[in-house]
Amino acid sequence: MARRYLLSKQWRAYEATSRVHTRTRFIVVEQQGSNSGSSHGKERHEKNEPEEPSHGWKPTFWRVIEGSATAFGSIAVLGLAGYSYHAYYKDLVLRKMDNAFGVGFSTPELTALGRHVAPHKLHALDDFTGLEGENEWIPRAEQEHIDGIIDGSIRGQYHLITGEKGTGKSSMILKAMRRVNGSGIAMLEAHSDLEVFRLRLGKALDFEFHEDYIGSLFSFKGPRDSTAILDIERAFNKMEKVALMRQRHIRKPLVLIINRVHVLRDDDDGRELLELIQQRAEMWAASRLVTVVFTSDDHSTTEHLKWQATRISVTDVRDVPREPALEALKGFRQKVFKEDVSSDLLDQVYKMVGGRVRFLDHVARSKDMLATCKFICDREKRWLLGQCWILGGDMDPDAEDQQDHATTAFLLAKALIEKEKGMKQEDVLAGKLPEMPLHEARQLMTRADFIQKHDHFNIFSIDSNSMVRADSVPMHNAFREICSQEGFDELLEATLERLDELEGLQRTREIVMKDLANEGQFQAMIRQAKAGGDPLTVTVKAVSTKE
Repeated sequence: MARRYLLSKQWRAYEATSRVHTRTRFIVVEQQGSNSGSSHGKERHEKNEPEEPSHGWKPTFWRVIEGSATAFGSIAVLGLAGYSYHAYYKDLVLRKMDNAFGVGFSTPELTALGRHVAPHKLHALDDFTGLEGENEWIPRAEQEHIDGIIDGSIRGQYHLITGEKGTGKSSMILKAMRRVNGSGIAMLEAHSDLEVFRLRLGKALDFEFHEDYIGSLFSFKGPRDSTAILDIERAFNKMEKVALMRQRHIRKPLVLIINRVHVLRDDDDGRELLELIQQRAEMWAASRLVTVVFTSDDHSTTEHLKWQATRISVTDVRDVPREPALEALKGFRQKVFKEDVSSDLLDQVYKMVGGRVRFLDHVARSKDMLATCKFICDREKRWLLGQCWILGGDMDPDAEDQQDHATTAFLLAKALIEKEKGMKQEDVLAGKLPEMPLHEARQLMTRADFIQKHDHFNIFSIDSNSMVRADSVPMHNAFREICSQEGFDELLEATLERLDELEGLQRTREIVMKDLANEGQFQAMIRQAKAGGDPLTVTVKAVSTKE
């Protein structure tokens, strides 16, 4: 069906030409003056519109105002969001640390409590077989005092709990923590590396040291860009805020327990860390905000803390006395093994291992108690010989430093054995070890620093009253056995003579004189020490062999 269109007068039709001769025809229509018409229409349209001024300040001004408002609004929103996050993060840090002191135990505390029974079994001690790895069946006179420290009833002081390894310091602290279900308590193990100590402190306090701060994503320099000492100071600042917050509704100080503080190095970093903690402990004890509790095996910690301490309380944890130890041992064997132990056997056990808690626990759980006692004594003796055995007069010069420590140990051991001969028989039977003042021990060793190394290696022990004794009853038995061996005194004397010889060789200088032939000579002038003395001239010259 064909359609019909009306064309303008300006359109003109041409006959289409095609190379292919077909019946189909095309008609191309061209409008004349289309470009000119459009241009004329545009000109007319432009003439009808009003002309804008070419130079105007108002549009530019409003555009500047609009851009400034947009930028200011963006900055304000960003700043408000940043401030809100910062305030939220600071509040979150305090809430997390407050939760760390809440009821319950942190991961390090649960790990330490893993070898102990559950809290609900604490008051039901009828079944001793469920106490594997425990020593709670042994009564401790210090337990009540430590309970008062942990539950917050003893205030206004910070505490140092000292004692030899295996006397039960940590066990009594953990037992006291279970009684209060960990409320208001944080505990960590000390470490010689400050970075590791920082991480353990953060784990105990649930403090991340701003390592999770989102500002680090924008390359902001955060507070973590510092040393471990400054991080520990920041953690204590947050802990102080938490203590002030809790003080308003809980009238009880927080308790921070630092276990095995003696592992801190005796260098600048270790002393600075110990000084930092002690300064905080003194201030917190005066304000009764936080009670800091140190535990240590070495006397060096006591020496470092005491020289500037005003509110410190030192508690010595000793071996269990004879009567309570034997009574508890007899009751344990009766309930676990259904065995009625004789008094003679109990006396032999106490004579061999004394009242050390870890030794008594090992012996009580063994089938043959005397064989276990002998094994413990042999083990302590091998440890002593491995650390301090003397080499005699044929020692190598390179072993001089080690033999200095070894000979001083056996000199002190002989002195303690001689003191034992003058003790009362009842004191010996009660397991009391001979002791001497620290200054006399240092005078005997002729060195002041050797005794600290022996204390660190659990050969000798120094209490808070500066009295030196053997580290344990098995160690003292090893002293007695070695010093009574045939030829020991001669071996010790030969070792001392060899050390004197090596020391003399180090002080001797050999001078070789040359060019003394043909009446050559050297002159040396030695001036007297006193003022006004005449100098002494020494002449060295060659001597004829005929003379």
